[in-house]
Amino acid sequence: MKKTSSMATIGSILERFAVDEPDNRITREFQDYGYRLAVELNDMAHKALYIKMAKETPREILEQARTFILDANARNRGRLFMWKVSELKKERKQK
Repeated sequence: MKKTSSMATIGSILERFAVDEPDNRITREFQDYGYRLAVELNDMAHKALYIKMAKETPREILEQARTFILDANARNRGRLFMWKVSELKKERKQK
């Protein structure tokens, strides 16, 4: 019996992974999180804002606002996200 090895080349494996922007300069984790947040909210015009928020705002607040937005049916997800973040910050400050 002849065994055939079906080893895939590294190039064929890497081709399966989609790259959003090949020329982007994302080097830190918070930059990646902010960029992905902008894509999810369909608000690429304000991607720098989301990157800054990912760096300075606690991740717990951003994740809570993100899950709220993904469950909501909103026309402007970016605006609703910013509102929810401000509400969560106020709530956290009152505690």
